[in-house]
Amino acid sequence: MHDHEAHPQHEQHAEHAQHEQHEQHGHAGHQEHRFEDPEAYAESWNDPARDAWQQPDAIIDAMSLEPRMTVAEIGAGTGYFLPFLSAAVGDAGQVLAVDIEPNMLAFIEATVAEKGLGNVATRLASAGDSGLDAASVDRILIVNVWHHIPDRAAYAQHLRSRLRTGGSVWIVDFTADSPSGPPPEYRLAPELVAEELRAGGFEAELHSLVLERQYVVVGRY
Repeated sequence: MHDHEAHPQHEQHAEHAQHEQHEQHGHAGHQEHRFEDPEAYAESWNDPARDAWQQPDAIIDAMSLEPRMTVAEIGAGTGYFLPFLSAAVGDAGQVLAVDIEPNMLAFIEATVAEKGLGNVATRLASAGDSGLDAASVDRILIVNVWHHIPDRAAYAQHLRSRLRTGGSVWIVDFTADSPSGPPPEYRLAPELVAEELRAGGFEAELHSLVLERQYVVVGRY
């Protein structure tokens, strides 16, 4: 187990790797990179010590998830958020773990089976398509991934079409001064993220939830 607070350089390396994982949305050089060993990333990304600064319970509470809802996580990676989402929507709800990397989805499927998360299913996405059905989900969560998407306004419009009426998208990403996360040039101001969601048809705002290293922007439909 690694202590994220004690080893910020290790954590930043892991977040750089996560940035690289999703970079097929951007530069061609990263598009060809494959992740054959998700376990190597899971050690850091799923480290329970992450809870202290990630505050997953606070994020889940802010999202107002209810039993029987369908929630999707875009860029689910190694599945850190899935147990929290699964518990929030209950056995009658559904969690859709979305990622562009088949190896990550295979890792998630094994973890889901091991933990008995029967309400979690996976969806393989592409750069511009979430793989979600139209008007099929109540909430969408995107953690540390939004800055990897090139045409974010168009993607926001796509996500809006995947939501049911009254649904919302929740974007959590690193602040400019966070000790971990992608290189500074890839970090987005929350005001810009809100503008991009508005361009996609959402009513968007910076959420009042204060996290140690990240901001939360919510777009409502």
